[in-house]
Amino acid sequence: MKILLIYPYCIEDRLYGEETSILPIGLYYIGAILKKNNYDVEILNWHDINKAPHLIKEGLLEKAPDIIGLSILQANRWGGIEIARTAKQINPRIKIIFGGIGATFLWKHLLENFKEIDFLVIGEGEYPFLGLVEYLKNPANNKLSEIKGIAYNKNGKAIKTEPAAYIEDLDELPVPARYFTYQHLSSTRGCPGNCSFCGSPKFWGRKVRFHSSDYFVEQLELLSRKGVSFFYFSDDTFTINKKRVIEICQKIIEKDLNITWAAISRVDYVNEEILSWMRRAGCIQISYGVESGSEKIRYQILNKKIEDEQIKKAFRMTTKYGILSRAYFIYGLKGETWSTIQETIDLIDEIKPLSAIFYILDLFPGTALYDDYQKKTGITDDIWKKKIEDIMYFETDPLLSQDMIIAFGHKLRSYYYSNINLYADSVELINEKSFYPMHSDFFSRLGMTFSHGDYADKEEIQNKEKIAEKLFKRSLEYYPDQRAFLGLGIIRQMRKDFKESIRILLKAIRYFPENEQLILCLGISYMNLGAFEEALSHFLEFETSPQIIPYIANCYHALGNYAKEAEINKKNNLLS
Repeated sequence: MKILLIYPYCIEDRLYGEETSILPIGLYYIGAILKKNNYDVEILNWHDINKAPHLIKEGLLEKAPDIIGLSILQANRWGGIEIARTAKQINPRIKIIFGGIGATFLWKHLLENFKEIDFLVIGEGEYPFLGLVEYLKNPANNKLSEIKGIAYNKNGKAIKTEPAAYIEDLDELPVPARYFTYQHLSSTRGCPGNCSFCGSPKFWGRKVRFHSSDYFVEQLELLSRKGVSFFYFSDDTFTINKKRVIEICQKIIEKDLNITWAAISRVDYVNEEILSWMRRAGCIQISYGVESGSEKIRYQILNKKIEDEQIKKAFRMTTKYGILSRAYFIYGLKGETWSTIQETIDLIDEIKPLSAIFYILDLFPGTALYDDYQKKTGITDDIWKKKIEDIMYFETDPLLSQDMIIAFGHKLRSYYYSNINLYADSVELINEKSFYPMHSDFFSRLGMTFSHGDYADKEEIQNKEKIAEKLFKRSLEYYPDQRAFLGLGIIRQMRKDFKESIRILLKAIRYFPENEQLILCLGISYMNLGAFEEALSHFLEFETSPQIIPYIANCYHALGNYAKEAEINKKNNLLS
């Protein structure tokens, strides 16, 4: 019995595409419990397969699954439906199971309107999905109606069974890292918050359930051994339990895991002790939901019970420990005006986030705002028969227009990016020597963001190269950092100041003689001065590198050693 677990594509391009390209950790948990029970299961990330739609049919023909489970958010439900239709056309006997937050809150609508769907898993999916697989394997020995937490059509009517109980001891689940490789993982389920725009309270419940620190760190260790070095901790609020966070951090340090990671938290659940341990254990970024600069909007519209002072304090502390602070903002809400947009801008100036994401408010099933919308308008879930991903709140509010929303977004983004250089320039880190290597790493990462990363193509940001250069220099004031050396070397190259580039990079390789990128950059600077022998002497330290081999050939050509050039080109052709 072959099982495919698929993460489908959205039908619209995303402004922040990376946030819809990541496989939900829940698929890996379901895959792990199936593997533990000796099922043949494969997980596929098809978040962008619609760019080459012929690959859907080809992939399904090649894999020939008996069961397909699709992880459904609201935005990718049409991708799931289209994949299911293709699968049924290939093999009408194939069984299609939808699960996830989108399937949970639209279970009846999906069953009544899309005959391609055989079953839905409602809520937490591991044991209901396993129960369905066991039923499909042997229907005679299993009763469908006794499987908790599922929905299906019976005699033309959509029904759901008794809800499955939440898994109280999350550690009873098999560790997915024993079977799969991934970067996004979670140590908790649930959130104590009750934000009106979020589906988490209804899906997971407001009681937080925890993996033990040992379970969570075991995942990190297993994945680290597989070569994963950067992780996203996708808990709704990673820092909810201070003692446990510190335990996790201490165990990461004790095991000497050479990893970095980003987390999500709330501004009212961090303090200096937590942030200090998180930074020591490799945390480089924390994302906070600020949502709006208007306390009225946060409290009355979004039910986000956080105060301005809590926001300011959290961002100040986070940056102080050399952790990049990211702020999430939502605009286009009930009561949004140019005045509330200005309040958000004023708060941005106060907290100086080093990364910011701006979203237009969407209404999604499972949220309090969507429930209110249905009560006020009488609109049913039939609206989702349309091939749409979401409902923008402003479309339901006569006091807001599309032109206003576009103008709000433009103002927020242009102001933020026009001032990000000032925020970067204002950073002051804790003056504690044990943090100096981490401070150096922080400034070099931030510098690369301006020179080669997210901010490099932002037209609103002026003098990006100078900002990056200043940040690289600040990095090296704390500690030698290969990223900062490389950044400075490249900047000098771009200015055609090859002698200064060489001086910087020769200093760098005294600290980092095995760094291929430093050697490559150094050799290129020598070549630009016509010093091909010097360049070659450094390139030959990496003579088997596919990246450096072409430069070795160019040096031999410039030196008139055509036999060696031919030999190197032959080697390069064999490698490629």
